[in-house]
Amino acid sequence: METPSKNRRCLSIMSGAITMRYDDKSIEDAVLALLAAYSDDNGNTWKGFDFEIMNRLHEHGFITDPVNRNKSVWLTDEGLERGRQIAERLFRVRTEAGDVAEPDA
Repeated sequence: METPSKNRRCLSIMSGAITMRYDDKSIEDAVLALLAAYSDDNGNTWKGFDFEIMNRLHEHGFITDPVNRNKSVWLTDEGLERGRQIAERLFRVRTEAGDVAEPDA
């Protein structure tokens, strides 16, 4: 069985019948985007994601130290800006014409 590299995460489903490999950088980007999408305007957000990913985001300077008793972390200015950019790219609503849909009033 192949050992996952540092940049890949493996997920075995049903006793190894299906193996999926994920790029850690893409996962970090998605988690940062979700943290930003669900943060308040000041960057405070819940920290209910994988500990390793949260630690890496902290090491990159995108969030405050997640290792504490608090149930939330703060996105740094850089983390909030980058997270919002990624969230816009990943999660924005598009119309059939490819335009960005206006939010419901």
